[in-house]
Amino acid sequence: MKEIIKEFIAVSPKRMITYADYMQLALYHPEEGYYIKERQKIGKKGDFYTSSNVSDVFGKLIGKWYAKKWSDFGLPPSVCEIGAGNGRFARAFIEGWREMNAETLTYYIVEKSPYHRSLQNAELAGLEDVIIVHGDTYAETEMHKGMIFSNELFDAFPVHVVEKIEGIVHEVFVASEDDQLKEIKVPVSDERIIRFLNDQQFVLAEGQRIEIPLAMEPFINSIAKKLDKGLLVTVDYGYTKDEWMHPSRRQGSLRGYYNHQMYHDILEHPGEMDLTSHVHFDALKDIGESFGLEFLEKMRQDEFLIAAGILDELGQHQDPNPFSEASKRNRAIRSLILPGGISQSFDVVIQGKGLGESAQKLF
Repeated sequence: MKEIIKEFIAVSPKRMITYADYMQLALYHPEEGYYIKERQKIGKKGDFYTSSNVSDVFGKLIGKWYAKKWSDFGLPPSVCEIGAGNGRFARAFIEGWREMNAETLTYYIVEKSPYHRSLQNAELAGLEDVIIVHGDTYAETEMHKGMIFSNELFDAFPVHVVEKIEGIVHEVFVASEDDQLKEIKVPVSDERIIRFLNDQQFVLAEGQRIEIPLAMEPFINSIAKKLDKGLLVTVDYGYTKDEWMHPSRRQGSLRGYYNHQMYHDILEHPGEMDLTSHVHFDALKDIGESFGLEFLEKMRQDEFLIAAGILDELGQHQDPNPFSEASKRNRAIRSLILPGGISQSFDVVIQGKGLGESAQKLF
């Protein structure tokens, strides 16, 4: 992968590329990209964990929540998951839906990785009374109404990187020298970056870095154009504008994860490690509203799970045997809601379109 990136740099203007281009290649190159290659990425043998892989409780509960609310919202039994990973969330969601509702569910999966599609097909094999449809983008699906769900999607978007140096905002580029990848900093000339900083009212401190998610706007626009009526539920980690400005975040949030170890230098191991940055939650809200998506709620993941009824799940599975499935399930539930658990690092952002007054009663 490093040679591919160096070749790309060599033929690029001024022989340097943006961090967004670097991430696009390292993560999504059609043959050597991290998310495309046949390699386990999630779990003990991978590079990171997600909530849906800690326990099936996460997916089941969201499935039950939508099964309770879809008719109140005036929506069909249709769901689209964007970036479904190994398919465990989809299976859990479908099982949760079935426990609450007899309606046939149509479950769309947007997935570009052939490797992940194969994992999803294996995980979802044998499920009856559910229609599973794969697509490359949401715009290509047949779903115009329903719920669109993503878990740790936006944090994997390629981002530009800027840094304030001697009072001037510079964009940080990637170049190659002596067989090594290195950074080059040039005063910002991309009007889209300047507009983003102005729109979000970011005034960077001297030496401060921040990631600019330019890919977010066209992505949300494509969803808003296709979706006539529905919910957009985003689970991810990120910061508000005020949180971005905290002194502890002066170096930005762009990180790499390789064998469950965090790397600050994401130019190491290109194509071999996950690359991620925190989501701009205020930009997600503002861009959505500019395209007709109403902001409904932002809450920490544990707060969402409690509101959706996870404590009821805990009460239904009491067992004195610590090695029983019920006891394991109880421990998984506690890990999702207790202080210091995984859920306190994530937020749930809910946006809607065409829902009217029903959107005021999410739970």
